Amino acid sequence: MARKKHTQKILTQTIHNLSTPESYNTVYHEPNHGSPMPSIGELKNIMELIKEIIFPGYFGKDVLKEETISYYTGVNIDKLFQQLSRQIKRGLCFECQEQKMIFANGNSCEEQTEMLSLSFIEKLPEIRRLISTDIQAAYNGDPAAKSFAEIIFCYPVIKSLIHYRVAHELVKLAVPLLPRIISEMAHSETGIDIHPEAQIGEYFTIDHGTGVVIGATSIIGNHVQLYQGVTLGAKNFPLDKDGNPIKGIPRHPIVEDNVIIYSNATILGRITIGAGAIIGGNVWVTNDVPRGGRVLQSHSRTDNFELGLGI
Repeated sequence: MARKKHTQKILTQTIHNLSTPESYNTVYHEPNHGSPMPSIGELKNIMELIKEIIFPGYFGKDVLKEETISYYTGVNIDKLFQQLSRQIKRGLCFECQEQKMIFANGNSCEEQTEMLSLSFIEKLPEIRRLISTDIQAAYNGDPAAKSFAEIIFCYPVIKSLIHYRVAHELVKLAVPLLPRIISEMAHSETGIDIHPEAQIGEYFTIDHGTGVVIGATSIIGNHVQLYQGVTLGAKNFPLDKDGNPIKGIPRHPIVEDNVIIYSNATILGRITIGAGAIIGGNVWVTNDVPRGGRVLQSHSRTDNFELGLGI
């Protein structure tokens, strides 16, 4: 009996401690406009639908033939529109602090949600085109790759880039919160961390992938290849007069076309890696690299360029 009372006392006290405002103030979210937070489960379903639409026959339960693709695509597009609209509305409510949501274009919340959903769905053919170039780049860049099918089905870079390219389109539409959730889904599964605000061109690939970090203001050109462990990061950024970090400033690298960056290279700050440059493994780069430059390790020298170690 005494033990039971002791257990009840501990549970009651813990409940009380967790329920006081000073305990939960910094971690509590009161729903705006009565709307719940976006659903991670439904966003996972949305990504599965998008994969079925972009890669017909690879994902989903149905065996597709050319004469049935239009039908199944239509069904999936309708599902996507309904589910995405619901999640976009939740994202808009999460960000909005006004009593009634009216947007600068005069739209109501429902009108804005529908417009954003349609605008995203309209971009699906371009997302497919970009992903197709990434698959080509992965195939060309990996001698072990046996087929496009193997890359689509198995390679973590493709999973990561599908999520990134979807999230990036939502960023461009100014949809709040959802892009970061979608990109972090892939990050948790693949170990590849691509911020949805980063700008990445065509024919992009990451060999192996694990441990790659691409920061929010990074700009990557076309035909760029990274290897595992590469960081496109920021140096310490400036503080305002109150000592708070100044956000929104360009602080990550620009990587121009046809650059190769080998494993575990760390590239920091708003510097430019010129077109055609090669960055060797395990190097630390904080200065611009000229077009066609080579940044390589050396046991005897610490210059930035032409350090004598062949790639």
